Parts: sequence; structure tokens; C-alpha cells
Amino acid sequence: MKFLLVSDEESPYIWDYFDIERYRDVDLIISAGDLKAQYLEFLVSMIPVDLLYVHGNHDDGYDDNPPLGCICIEDDIYIHKGIRILGLGGSYRYSNGKHQYTELEMQKRIKKLKRKIKKHKGFDILVAHSPAFGHGDGKDLAHRGFECFNELIRTYKPKYFIHGHQHMNYRWNQKRIYSIDETTCINAYMYHILEYV
Repeated sequence: MKFLLVSDEESPYIWDYFDIERYRDVDLIISAGDLKAQYLEFLVSMIPVDLLYVHGNHDDGYDDNPPLGCICIEDDIYIHKGIRILGLGGSYRYSNGKHQYTELEMQKRIKKLKRKIKKHKGFDILVAHSPAFGHGDGKDLAHRGFECFNELIRTYKPKYFIHGHQHMNYRWNQKRIYSIDETTCINAYMYHILEYV
């Protein structure tokens, strides 16, 4: 299966120069946050597949105008052709934004999901806006990752961890793809095609 991953910045390559042939075999679109609702609506109207999303720290506008035709997977597990996809949006708290959380608040969100995770016997993909602490995150508070994501990944060993928030141009040595133990981590900044095998 082929997944289109998007996050943080609308890609002119997709939005301004859209070519359906490039995306004809895409099975699913996953947004890791901080994209305009109109952009997600454009994607789901041009590529006739499900579009799943979590909130980024700048997605307060979704509360009044959520992206139409798209599926919010916040604090939920979505099943796509047998693949279990868990959503946990938001960033580390650095101001009073709605989709910002302290470490303790994110731990509580994960704790509330334990029954759902157990019911589904784990999950295959974790979709978050923020990276895990010490893995693909930044040094400043606004771009710090969550320590509890490391525990979540090491406990359930998902195949993939997809996130955004840390733009690829923030550091010269920023990696798009890296690992936490056996889990492949992907920074979905702008866009990336994932061949799910």
C-alpha cells in the first residue's frame, strides 16, 4: 500500500501543480497537523481516498471549520484495511494554545487510550504532530518532543511513527527517516510517500 504523508507546510508541488497520475495509486492520506483545512479538503477531493488527521499546535481553526471530508483520529484508533492507526496530535506546551500539552497531560491522554489499545491488540502506526523526546525534536520548548511517546513506542512496537512539527529546514542535519528501536519514524514535513509493506 502507498500512503501520502503531509504536515506543517502546504506543498506547492501538490497544491499548485497537482498531477493525478503521481497519486493514482495512493491508498490513504495522513496529515500530521498544521495544515490549512482548505488544503486537506483539496487533497481529499483530488485523491479519492480517506484522509486521516491529527491536530497540530496551530490548528485551532479546525474547531470552527474542520476540514470537510476528512477524518479526525485524535485519541482514537482507525482501522484501514487491517492496519491499526493511533492518533495523538498537539505539541509540547509552550504558550496557551489549545493543542498544546504538558508531559503529564499527554501521559493522561495515553492512559485513557490503554483500553482501546488493548482491545485492538496494539497498533501498527502512531500518528502524532510532535516527535518523541530526543528523537527528531528540537532543543527549544516549542519543539521539544514527548518522553511518553518513547515509552508508548517501546511498549507496543508499532511499525511506523509518523509526526510533523519539526520542519526539515530547521537544522541542516535534520533527518526525515530514523528509528526508535524497531519502529521506523518519519517526519511528514511538507509531504512524503510511504510504501507500507
